[in-house]
Amino acid sequence: MASGRLIKLVVFEVLEFAAFSIPTLVTAEQFASAYQWTRNRAEKTHYWLIVSCSIAYVASVSLLIWVPIKVLLYKKHHLSKKIKGWRPVLMMCVVLTTLPSFSFSIAVTEVQKSISGSADVLPDTLPDLPVSLVLTSLIAVDIIEKLRIYPLRGRQKRNEDRHIHTTTLQDIKTVSDQGGQNAGDPAPPQPARRTQTSLPPVATTQSPAPEQAGPQEPCFQSGVLRTMSQQDVRAEIFLWSFLLWSDTIEMVRVAGHQDVYKSAWLYPVYIFSFISLLRIIFTPQNPLLNSLGILLQDLPFIFVRLSLIIALGTITPTLGLCKNVLVTLSYVYFNYLTKFRVFSTFELSSF
Repeated sequence: MASGRLIKLVVFEVLEFAAFSIPTLVTAEQFASAYQWTRNRAEKTHYWLIVSCSIAYVASVSLLIWVPIKVLLYKKHHLSKKIKGWRPVLMMCVVLTTLPSFSFSIAVTEVQKSISGSADVLPDTLPDLPVSLVLTSLIAVDIIEKLRIYPLRGRQKRNEDRHIHTTTLQDIKTVSDQGGQNAGDPAPPQPARRTQTSLPPVATTQSPAPEQAGPQEPCFQSGVLRTMSQQDVRAEIFLWSFLLWSDTIEMVRVAGHQDVYKSAWLYPVYIFSFISLLRIIFTPQNPLLNSLGILLQDLPFIFVRLSLIIALGTITPTLGLCKNVLVTLSYVYFNYLTKFRVFSTFELSSF
């Protein structure tokens, strides 16, 4: 009987390969249908030619790139340990799946406009399935890569439990050490206290700034509230993986607006949306991830959203523009401007 670890590996690999191959096939089929609509509808030659080319593309990149790299990462553990800061699987998905899928989505409208000579023949709204499938598949691969280090069965021990356990052990050790010292030498350690209190005032002023106390959080020990307050990092991976890309999802949704995809604004929307997805290549704990989020998503989205609002009106929510502006300004202020003298004074809240 197969072990749970083998079943987990097989299921993850099958899901990742499906997320790698299906979006390209679906978007290519949409492009083939749109192209066939501009030709003779009775003849399906162009349709099946495009579909067969997409199948051949997926098969070739799977056999020549996807499978060899997967086998290499699985067999050669010393090579996978040398890869730091980025994830090869996500890079393959972004370059080999997301980029062709976005290209097919743009080509659907461009082919119709070039053949008819006008944008009036285009539908009022673009189908949402291809783009949503591409982003969902990319997020699914991201979730799978994050879940690999966690077991899928059993209760995950919370950080609070670990902290309490560690603190308890330290307290027991401290009490036992003090008991041993008192048994050997009953005299209280008065000189040590005098040494601690005799520190000069200069040392006190040079100590790091005190940490501000936040609001008191409730702690439930029993009952229904304790059940409702359970937190598992494996469930939080699903939550934060989708919330992380909500801004990009909203930007791609704007591309389906008729005023956008019937004009040249379709290109900057898709280009900067794809650029924002490049952050998924890096590991979640990469120190450069926050700065890359500003450079690849928030800062470009400020100019794209502001330009869309000026040119086409509020087809993109102003809340998204406010989010991009506030995130960019707060990052620059707290990471760089606070190092200057005028912003370097530490203030404690009065609450």
